[in-house]
Amino acid sequence: MPTTEWLESEIKSILPNSHVEAIDLHGTRDHFHIRIVDESFSEMRPLQRQKLILNHFREHIPSPIHAIDLKCMTPAQAQNSGDTVFDPHGGGTGIHIKRNLKHQNKE
Repeated sequence: MPTTEWLESEIKSILPNSHVEAIDLHGTRDHFHIRIVDESFSEMRPLQRQKLILNHFREHIPSPIHAIDLKCMTPAQAQNSGDTVFDPHGGGTGIHIKRNLKHQNKE
């Protein structure tokens, strides 16, 4: 099963200068939020940023990874972003949760 450390390492393999933070949303190793900050994103549209990451993990979706919520930003965008992540399955309709929950679900 994937871990947050593995996800972070895989993303660093394709974006070595990025800052990556993966969160296991439910502690089940199949629903993740991944925040990626990289200067190279300034040359890309938001969908291009996400496709870069999703294409890398294609063989792992939908199993063992069921869902990845991506937040791909430039450093300037990261400075202005909030401190929450979106859990699409939280409460049945989706909820925002604090990013600091990361360490509660990490191994």
